[in-house]
Amino acid sequence: MTRSVTVRAPGKVNLQLSVGPVQDDGYHPLATVFQAVDLYETVTATPREDDAIVLSVGAARGADVDVTAVPLDATNIAARAALALREAFGVGEGVDLEILKGVPVAGGMAGGSADAAAALVACAEVWDLGVSRAQLDEIAAGLGADVPFVLHGHTAVGLGRGDDITPAMSRGRFHWVLATQARGLSTAEVYREFDRMVADGEREAVDPAISDAIMVALVAGNAQALGDALVNDLQPAALSLAPHLQRVMDAALEADALGVMVSGSGPTVAALARSRQHALAIAAHLTVSDTADAVVAASGPAPGAVLVT
Repeated sequence: MTRSVTVRAPGKVNLQLSVGPVQDDGYHPLATVFQAVDLYETVTATPREDDAIVLSVGAARGADVDVTAVPLDATNIAARAALALREAFGVGEGVDLEILKGVPVAGGMAGGSADAAAALVACAEVWDLGVSRAQLDEIAAGLGADVPFVLHGHTAVGLGRGDDITPAMSRGRFHWVLATQARGLSTAEVYREFDRMVADGEREAVDPAISDAIMVALVAGNAQALGDALVNDLQPAALSLAPHLQRVMDAALEADALGVMVSGSGPTVAALARSRQHALAIAAHLTVSDTADAVVAASGPAPGAVLVT
């Protein structure tokens, strides 16, 4: 009997994204604090008798997510994850991967990385590899900076290229409102704009370090202090490329959000609320303001990639 395995992995917000000057290898040193949120990608893996890796993609139930831009070929990061795992362990089988997306596409919330993390766990299980999370971490790091974090979830610090992950202490729940746009922003384009702004003297790039204020707020479970400490060095570049995002941020502040920022490389805007009820009120205000294409409330920290069936 053919056995299918389903794994769920979360999206994330960056509470801090501090970016240093571009290095000779083209990469930027990062200091970031991740928090996984309860918006999920779900991947179901079913083994094939041949060696093909075949993808199908749809929106998760109740998710307002446009999947038309998601590639179904070998460039998809979930397919790359399955291939990397197969090559690492000498697997001869193929796999069907059914992806149900609940994280905004090209929204700076690691939806693709969640697909990769879920695909790694699902394929390892369906191919009966008996691998450890440490072994999956090594493969994940080769796929992208966010993939190792999404494997583990919760709250963590990332250094280097963002893939040197250390769990971070956090108390309580934090409630977020995420305002998304139908048109995404290319992470590469945002970094290029960041570099242009640094080269033109419009902003400074310094060696990044983890914010003490954010870490203290997390340990205390203090949402007000966390809202005051949120930082994203890529935000000016994202706003330069997509100025309309400022209207989203202004609308969230009108609804008394504790803090507002562009999430990662954008274009999703994340607003921190006092409570679940306050998050719903901010979401309603953003919806009425008509500044975003979709608005959703979420909370964190959430667990990383977990086996569902």
